[in-house]
Amino acid sequence: MQPPLKNQNALLSGIGTTIFTVMSALAVQHGAINLGQGFPDYEGPEDVIDAAAAALKDGRNQYPPLTGVPELRQAVAAHNKRFYGLEVDPNAEIVVTSGATEAITACLMAVLDPGDECVLIEPLYDTYLPVVKLLGAVPKLVRLAPPDWALPRAELAASFGPKTKAILFNSPMNPTGKVFTAAELAFIADLLQRHGAYAICDEVYEHLTFDGWKHIPLMTLPGMRERCMRIGSAGKTFSLTGWKVGYITCDRSLAPNVAKAHQNLTFTTAPNLQRGVAVGLMKEDAYFAGLSASLQAKRDLLARGLAELGFGVLPTQGSYFITTDFRPLGFNGDDVAFCRTLTEEAKVTAIPVTAFYASEGAPSHYARFAFCKGEKVLEEALGRMREWLERRRGQQLTAAAG
Repeated sequence: MQPPLKNQNALLSGIGTTIFTVMSALAVQHGAINLGQGFPDYEGPEDVIDAAAAALKDGRNQYPPLTGVPELRQAVAAHNKRFYGLEVDPNAEIVVTSGATEAITACLMAVLDPGDECVLIEPLYDTYLPVVKLLGAVPKLVRLAPPDWALPRAELAASFGPKTKAILFNSPMNPTGKVFTAAELAFIADLLQRHGAYAICDEVYEHLTFDGWKHIPLMTLPGMRERCMRIGSAGKTFSLTGWKVGYITCDRSLAPNVAKAHQNLTFTTAPNLQRGVAVGLMKEDAYFAGLSASLQAKRDLLARGLAELGFGVLPTQGSYFITTDFRPLGFNGDDVAFCRTLTEEAKVTAIPVTAFYASEGAPSHYARFAFCKGEKVLEEALGRMREWLERRRGQQLTAAAG
Protein backbone atom coordinates (compact mmCIF):
# COMPACT_ATOMS: atom_id res chain seq x y z
CA MET A 1 0.00 0.00 0.00
CA GLN A 2 1.40 3.37 -1.02
CA PRO A 3 1.75 6.07 1.62
CA PRO A 4 -0.39 9.21 1.14
CA LEU A 5 1.16 12.16 -0.65
CA LYS A 6 3.10 14.44 1.65
CA ASN A 7 1.81 17.92 2.35
CA GLN A 8 2.54 20.71 -0.10
CA ASN A 9 4.24 23.97 0.93
CA ALA A 10 2.54 24.95 4.18
CA LEU A 11 2.89 28.71 3.72
CA LEU A 12 1.41 28.77 0.21
CA SER A 13 -1.29 26.26 1.14
CA GLY A 14 -2.32 28.56 3.99
CA ILE A 15 -2.81 31.58 1.74
CA GLY A 16 -6.39 31.97 0.60
CA THR A 17 -7.57 33.41 -2.69
CA THR A 18 -6.62 37.09 -2.76
CA ILE A 19 -9.33 39.60 -1.91
CA PHE A 20 -8.72 41.25 -5.31
CA THR A 21 -9.62 38.03 -7.12
CA VAL A 22 -12.63 37.45 -4.85
CA MET A 23 -14.00 40.98 -5.25
CA SER A 24 -13.33 41.10 -9.00
CA ALA A 25 -15.21 37.81 -9.47
CA LEU A 26 -18.06 39.16 -7.35
CA ALA A 27 -18.10 42.33 -9.48
CA VAL A 28 -18.50 40.25 -12.66
CA GLN A 29 -21.19 38.11 -11.04
CA HIS A 30 -23.28 41.15 -10.06
CA GLY A 31 -22.52 43.41 -13.03
CA ALA A 32 -20.76 45.87 -10.75
CA ILE A 33 -18.43 48.72 -11.67
CA ASN A 34 -15.04 47.52 -10.42
CA LEU A 35 -13.34 50.29 -8.45
CA GLY A 36 -11.52 47.60 -6.46
CA GLN A 37 -8.50 46.46 -8.44
CA GLY A 38 -6.04 49.18 -9.41
CA PHE A 39 -5.91 48.98 -13.19
CA PRO A 40 -6.87 51.76 -15.63
CA ASP A 41 -9.80 51.22 -17.97
CA TYR A 42 -8.03 53.22 -20.69
CA GLU A 43 -4.97 52.58 -22.86
CA GLY A 44 -1.48 53.92 -22.39
CA PRO A 45 0.39 56.30 -24.74
CA GLU A 46 0.01 55.41 -28.42
CA ASP A 47 3.68 55.96 -29.27
CA VAL A 48 4.76 53.54 -26.53
CA ILE A 49 2.35 50.86 -27.79
CA ASP A 50 3.40 51.48 -31.42
CA ALA A 51 7.08 51.09 -30.48
CA ALA A 52 6.39 47.74 -28.81
CA ALA A 53 4.29 46.57 -31.77
CA ALA A 54 7.02 47.55 -34.26
CA ALA A 55 9.65 45.80 -32.13
CA LEU A 56 7.82 42.48 -32.62
CA LYS A 57 8.59 42.74 -36.35
CA ASP A 58 12.25 43.78 -36.23
CA GLY A 59 13.77 40.31 -35.94
CA ARG A 60 14.85 40.58 -32.29
CA ASN A 61 12.49 38.15 -30.58
CA GLN A 62 14.98 35.79 -28.96
CA TYR A 63 16.29 36.05 -25.39
CA PRO A 64 17.31 39.62 -24.61
CA PRO A 65 20.15 40.29 -22.13
CA LEU A 66 19.44 39.08 -18.59
CA THR A 67 19.50 42.58 -17.11
CA GLY A 68 17.41 44.16 -19.89
CA VAL A 69 17.83 45.49 -23.42
CA PRO A 70 20.43 48.30 -23.65
CA GLU A 71 17.82 50.85 -24.80
CA LEU A 72 15.71 50.37 -21.67
CA ARG A 73 18.64 50.30 -19.25
CA GLN A 74 19.89 53.56 -20.76
CA ALA A 75 16.39 55.08 -20.54
CA VAL A 76 16.04 54.07 -16.87
CA ALA A 77 19.42 55.63 -16.11
CA ALA A 78 18.46 58.85 -17.94
CA HIS A 79 15.13 58.91 -16.08
CA ASN A 80 16.95 58.66 -12.73
CA LYS A 81 19.20 61.57 -13.70
CA ARG A 82 16.38 63.74 -15.11
CA PHE A 83 13.94 63.45 -12.22
CA TYR A 84 16.14 62.80 -9.20
CA GLY A 85 19.72 63.77 -10.06
CA LEU A 86 20.90 60.18 -9.60
CA GLU A 87 23.95 59.22 -11.65
CA VAL A 88 23.47 55.57 -12.59
CA ASP A 89 25.56 53.24 -14.78
CA PRO A 90 23.10 51.60 -17.20
CA ASN A 91 25.48 48.66 -17.68
CA ALA A 92 26.06 47.87 -14.00
CA GLU A 93 23.26 49.36 -11.89
CA ILE A 94 19.96 48.58 -13.69
CA VAL A 95 18.05 45.27 -13.75
CA VAL A 96 14.84 44.94 -15.78
CA THR A 97 12.26 42.48 -14.42
CA SER A 98 8.92 40.98 -15.40
CA GLY A 99 6.90 43.45 -13.38
CA ALA A 100 7.47 45.24 -10.08
CA THR A 101 6.21 42.27 -8.07
CA GLU A 102 9.07 40.18 -9.43
CA ALA A 103 11.42 43.11 -8.78
CA ILE A 104 10.37 43.17 -5.11
CA THR A 105 10.99 39.43 -4.81
CA ALA A 106 14.38 39.67 -6.53
CA CYS A 107 15.50 42.49 -4.24
CA LEU A 108 14.44 40.60 -1.11
CA MET A 109 16.21 37.47 -2.39
CA ALA A 110 19.36 39.50 -3.06
CA VAL A 111 19.90 40.41 0.60
CA LEU A 112 17.85 38.19 2.93
CA ASP A 113 19.11 34.97 4.48
CA PRO A 114 16.98 32.65 6.63
CA GLY A 115 16.64 34.12 10.13
CA ASP A 116 17.24 37.72 9.02
CA GLU A 117 14.65 40.26 10.08
CA CYS A 118 12.88 42.48 7.53
CA VAL A 119 10.84 45.50 8.60
CA LEU A 120 7.49 45.91 6.81
CA ILE A 121 5.04 48.79 7.14
CA GLU A 122 1.29 48.13 7.45
CA PRO A 123 -0.99 48.52 5.62
CA LEU A 124 1.00 46.68 2.97
CA TYR A 125 0.78 45.19 -0.51
CA ASP A 126 -0.28 41.56 -0.28
CA THR A 127 2.85 39.90 -1.69
CA TYR A 128 5.36 41.47 0.71
CA LEU A 129 4.79 39.24 3.71
CA PRO A 130 4.57 35.83 1.95
CA VAL A 131 7.83 36.44 0.06
CA VAL A 132 9.71 37.43 3.21
CA LYS A 133 8.44 34.27 4.92
CA LEU A 134 9.17 32.03 1.91
CA LEU A 135 12.78 33.20 2.11
CA GLY A 136 12.92 32.08 5.74
CA ALA A 137 13.26 35.65 7.00
CA VAL A 138 11.34 37.11 9.93
CA PRO A 139 8.91 39.97 9.24
CA LYS A 140 8.75 42.83 11.77
CA LEU A 141 5.54 44.76 11.24
CA VAL A 142 5.13 48.46 12.00
CA ARG A 143 1.66 49.97 11.62
CA LEU A 144 0.66 53.40 10.32
CA ALA A 145 -2.58 54.80 11.74
CA PRO A 146 -5.32 56.66 9.86
CA PRO A 147 -6.28 59.31 9.07
CA ASP A 148 -2.85 60.93 8.59
CA TRP A 149 -0.76 57.71 8.32
CA ALA A 150 2.24 59.40 9.99
CA LEU A 151 5.37 57.29 10.51
CA PRO A 152 5.39 56.11 14.17
CA ARG A 153 9.05 56.81 14.88
CA ALA A 154 9.38 55.12 18.28
CA GLU A 155 7.74 51.93 17.01
CA LEU A 156 9.84 51.93 13.85
CA ALA A 157 13.07 52.40 15.81
CA ALA A 158 12.05 49.58 18.18
CA SER A 159 11.53 47.23 15.23
CA PHE A 160 15.21 47.51 14.22
CA GLY A 161 17.69 45.28 16.00
CA PRO A 162 20.87 43.22 15.56
CA LYS A 163 19.16 40.85 13.10
CA THR A 164 17.58 43.57 10.93
CA LYS A 165 18.79 43.12 7.36
CA ALA A 166 16.33 45.31 5.43
CA ILE A 167 13.22 47.44 5.31
CA LEU A 168 10.67 47.14 2.51
CA PHE A 169 8.28 50.04 2.06
CA ASN A 170 6.08 51.68 -0.55
CA SER A 171 5.95 55.40 -1.35
CA PRO A 172 3.67 56.76 -2.73
CA MET A 173 1.79 54.18 -0.71
CA ASN A 174 -0.97 51.73 -1.55
CA PRO A 175 -3.64 51.75 -0.12
CA THR A 176 -3.16 54.88 2.01
CA GLY A 177 -2.27 57.40 -0.71
CA LYS A 178 0.55 58.62 1.56
CA VAL A 179 3.73 60.20 0.20
CA PHE A 180 6.57 59.83 2.71
CA THR A 181 7.99 63.20 3.78
CA ALA A 182 11.64 64.22 3.66
CA ALA A 183 11.75 64.10 7.47
CA GLU A 184 10.30 60.57 7.58
CA LEU A 185 12.78 59.38 4.96
CA ALA A 186 15.66 60.95 6.90
CA PHE A 187 14.54 59.05 10.01
CA ILE A 188 14.49 55.77 8.05
CA ALA A 189 17.91 56.57 6.55
CA ASP A 190 19.39 57.11 10.00
CA LEU A 191 18.07 53.75 11.23
CA LEU A 192 19.48 51.98 8.17
CA GLN A 193 22.92 53.48 8.71
CA ARG A 194 22.95 52.65 12.42
CA HIS A 195 21.99 49.02 11.76
CA GLY A 196 23.93 48.35 8.54
CA ALA A 197 20.68 47.49 6.76
CA TYR A 198 19.32 47.72 3.22
CA ALA A 199 16.14 49.28 1.82
CA ILE A 200 13.84 47.83 -0.84
CA CYS A 201 11.93 50.87 -2.09
CA ASP A 202 8.68 50.12 -3.95
CA GLU A 203 8.26 53.37 -5.90
CA VAL A 204 5.86 52.24 -8.62
CA TYR A 205 3.58 55.26 -8.10
CA GLU A 206 6.52 57.71 -8.30
CA HIS A 207 4.85 59.91 -10.95
CA LEU A 208 1.33 59.69 -9.51
CA THR A 209 1.44 62.48 -6.92
CA PHE A 210 -0.99 65.34 -6.33
CA ASP A 211 -1.43 68.80 -4.80
CA GLY A 212 2.22 69.71 -5.23
CA TRP A 213 3.49 66.65 -3.38
CA LYS A 214 6.69 65.26 -4.94
CA HIS A 215 8.08 61.78 -4.56
CA ILE A 216 11.55 61.67 -2.99
CA PRO A 217 13.49 58.44 -3.54
CA LEU A 218 15.23 57.30 -0.35
CA MET A 219 18.19 56.58 -2.61
CA THR A 220 18.80 60.33 -3.04
CA LEU A 221 19.49 60.89 0.68
CA PRO A 222 23.09 61.01 2.01
CA GLY A 223 24.55 57.57 2.65
CA MET A 224 21.68 55.74 0.93
CA ARG A 225 23.10 55.20 -2.56
CA GLU A 226 24.82 51.88 -1.80
CA ARG A 227 22.06 50.35 0.33
CA CYS A 228 18.87 51.12 -1.65
CA MET A 229 17.12 49.09 -4.35
CA ARG A 230 14.68 51.43 -6.11
CA ILE A 231 11.80 49.82 -8.01
CA GLY A 232 9.83 51.44 -10.85
CA SER A 233 6.96 50.15 -12.95
CA ALA A 234 5.98 50.74 -16.56
CA GLY A 235 2.52 49.44 -15.68
CA LYS A 236 1.80 52.39 -13.41
CA THR A 237 3.81 55.08 -15.22
CA PHE A 238 2.30 54.32 -18.64
CA SER A 239 -1.10 52.84 -17.66
CA LEU A 240 -0.09 49.47 -19.13
CA THR A 241 -0.46 47.15 -16.16
CA GLY A 242 -0.64 43.99 -18.28
CA TRP A 243 2.82 44.52 -19.73
CA LYS A 244 4.52 43.59 -16.45
CA VAL A 245 7.78 45.48 -16.98
CA GLY A 246 9.60 46.62 -13.85
CA TYR A 247 13.05 48.08 -13.35
CA ILE A 248 15.42 48.12 -10.40
CA THR A 249 18.03 50.81 -9.82
CA CYS A 250 20.70 49.80 -7.32
CA ASP A 251 24.38 50.20 -6.57
CA ARG A 252 26.85 48.09 -8.56
CA SER A 253 27.63 46.23 -5.31
CA LEU A 254 24.00 45.01 -5.13
CA ALA A 255 23.17 44.51 -8.81
CA PRO A 256 24.92 41.13 -9.26
CA ASN A 257 22.81 39.47 -6.55
CA VAL A 258 19.64 41.16 -7.79
CA ALA A 259 20.42 39.90 -11.30
CA LYS A 260 21.07 36.35 -10.01
CA ALA A 261 17.71 36.37 -8.24
CA HIS A 262 16.03 37.61 -11.44
CA GLN A 263 17.82 34.86 -13.38
CA ASN A 264 16.29 32.25 -11.10
CA LEU A 265 12.79 33.75 -11.20
CA THR A 266 12.03 34.68 -14.83
CA PHE A 267 15.50 35.16 -16.38
CA THR A 268 14.32 37.89 -18.72
CA THR A 269 11.40 40.03 -19.93
CA ALA A 270 9.69 40.37 -23.33
CA PRO A 271 12.11 42.40 -25.51
CA ASN A 272 9.48 44.22 -27.55
CA LEU A 273 7.75 45.49 -24.40
CA GLN A 274 11.11 46.65 -23.04
CA ARG A 275 11.69 48.70 -26.20
CA GLY A 276 8.25 50.27 -25.88
CA VAL A 277 8.94 51.24 -22.27
CA ALA A 278 12.29 52.75 -23.30
CA VAL A 279 10.39 55.10 -25.63
CA GLY A 280 8.01 55.96 -22.80
CA LEU A 281 10.71 56.84 -20.27
CA MET A 282 12.26 59.26 -22.75
CA LYS A 283 9.00 61.17 -23.24
CA GLU A 284 8.97 64.90 -22.48
CA ASP A 285 8.37 66.18 -18.95
CA ALA A 286 4.91 67.30 -20.05
CA TYR A 287 3.76 63.68 -20.29
CA PHE A 288 4.64 62.93 -16.65
CA ALA A 289 3.11 66.20 -15.42
CA GLY A 290 -0.01 65.50 -17.49
CA LEU A 291 -0.35 61.99 -16.02
CA SER A 292 -0.36 63.45 -12.53
CA ALA A 293 -2.79 66.25 -13.41
CA SER A 294 -5.20 63.87 -15.14
CA LEU A 295 -5.27 61.48 -12.19
CA GLN A 296 -5.65 64.36 -9.73
CA ALA A 297 -8.79 65.44 -11.57
CA LYS A 298 -10.17 61.89 -11.33
CA ARG A 299 -9.25 61.75 -7.64
CA ASP A 300 -11.04 65.04 -7.02
CA LEU A 301 -14.15 63.88 -8.87
CA LEU A 302 -14.40 60.65 -6.86
CA ALA A 303 -13.39 62.20 -3.52
CA ARG A 304 -15.93 65.00 -3.85
CA GLY A 305 -18.68 62.57 -4.84
CA LEU A 306 -17.92 60.15 -2.00
CA ALA A 307 -17.88 63.00 0.53
CA GLU A 308 -21.25 64.22 -0.74
CA LEU A 309 -22.64 60.71 -0.22
CA GLY A 310 -21.52 60.82 3.40
CA PHE A 311 -18.28 58.83 3.36
CA GLY A 312 -15.38 60.02 5.48
CA VAL A 313 -12.77 60.62 2.77
CA LEU A 314 -9.12 60.45 3.83
CA PRO A 315 -6.49 62.58 2.06
CA THR A 316 -4.77 61.06 -0.98
CA GLN A 317 -1.36 62.52 -1.86
CA GLY A 318 -0.43 59.87 -4.43
CA SER A 319 -1.22 56.47 -6.01
CA TYR A 320 -4.47 55.27 -7.66
CA PHE A 321 -6.50 55.00 -4.47
CA ILE A 322 -8.83 56.75 -2.04
CA THR A 323 -9.40 55.34 1.44
CA THR A 324 -12.84 56.02 2.92
CA ASP A 325 -14.48 55.55 6.31
CA PHE A 326 -17.97 54.12 5.76
CA ARG A 327 -19.17 54.45 9.38
CA PRO A 328 -20.88 57.81 8.74
CA LEU A 329 -23.22 55.98 6.35
CA GLY A 330 -24.65 54.04 9.29
CA PHE A 331 -23.35 50.65 8.11
CA ASN A 332 -22.68 48.49 11.17
CA GLY A 333 -20.79 45.55 9.64
CA ASP A 334 -17.06 45.26 8.99
CA ASP A 335 -15.24 46.26 5.80
CA VAL A 336 -15.57 42.85 4.13
CA ALA A 337 -19.34 42.88 4.70
CA PHE A 338 -19.55 46.47 3.49
CA CYS A 339 -17.66 45.79 0.24
CA ARG A 340 -19.70 42.65 -0.42
CA THR A 341 -22.97 44.52 0.22
CA LEU A 342 -21.84 47.45 -1.93
CA THR A 343 -21.08 45.07 -4.80
CA GLU A 344 -24.28 43.07 -4.50
CA GLU A 345 -26.71 45.94 -3.86
CA ALA A 346 -25.14 49.10 -5.28
CA LYS A 347 -23.30 47.30 -8.11
CA VAL A 348 -20.01 49.05 -7.24
CA THR A 349 -16.93 47.19 -6.01
CA ALA A 350 -14.34 48.45 -3.51
CA ILE A 351 -11.63 46.64 -1.52
CA PRO A 352 -11.76 46.14 2.28
CA VAL A 353 -8.66 47.76 3.78
CA THR A 354 -8.15 44.92 6.29
CA ALA A 355 -6.82 42.97 3.26
CA PHE A 356 -3.65 45.07 3.60
CA TYR A 357 -2.94 44.05 7.22
CA ALA A 358 -1.26 40.91 8.51
CA SER A 359 -1.41 41.48 12.27
CA GLU A 360 -4.37 41.50 14.64
CA GLY A 361 -6.56 44.49 15.41
CA ALA A 362 -6.58 46.14 11.99
CA PRO A 363 -9.14 48.94 11.56
CA SER A 364 -12.18 47.33 9.94
CA HIS A 365 -14.24 50.36 8.85
CA TYR A 366 -12.36 51.49 5.75
CA ALA A 367 -12.90 50.73 2.06
CA ARG A 368 -10.46 51.52 -0.76
CA PHE A 369 -11.68 52.86 -4.11
CA ALA A 370 -9.54 53.08 -7.28
CA PHE A 371 -9.98 56.27 -9.32
CA CYS A 372 -7.82 55.28 -12.33
CA LYS A 373 -10.96 55.00 -14.45
CA GLY A 374 -12.77 57.12 -17.04
CA GLU A 375 -14.75 60.06 -15.67
CA LYS A 376 -18.05 58.63 -16.96
CA VAL A 377 -17.34 55.38 -15.13
CA LEU A 378 -16.62 57.24 -11.88
CA GLU A 379 -19.78 59.34 -12.27
CA GLU A 380 -21.85 56.21 -12.96
CA ALA A 381 -20.41 54.53 -9.86
CA LEU A 382 -21.29 57.56 -7.73
CA GLY A 383 -24.80 57.59 -9.17
CA ARG A 384 -25.30 53.91 -8.34
CA MET A 385 -24.11 54.44 -4.77
CA ARG A 386 -26.39 57.48 -4.39
CA GLU A 387 -29.42 55.44 -5.47
CA TRP A 388 -28.40 52.58 -3.18
CA LEU A 389 -28.10 54.85 -0.14
CA GLU A 390 -31.47 56.44 -0.91
CA ARG A 391 -33.05 52.98 -1.09
CA ARG A 392 -31.47 51.95 2.20
CA ARG A 393 -32.68 55.10 3.96
CA GLY A 394 -36.17 54.54 2.57
CA GLN A 395 -36.16 50.97 3.83
CA GLN A 396 -34.93 52.07 7.26
CA LEU A 397 -37.68 54.72 7.50
CA THR A 398 -40.30 52.17 6.50
CA ALA A 399 -39.02 49.71 9.09
CA ALA A 400 -38.98 52.41 11.78
CA ALA A 401 -42.53 53.48 10.93
CA GLY A 402 -43.77 49.89 10.99
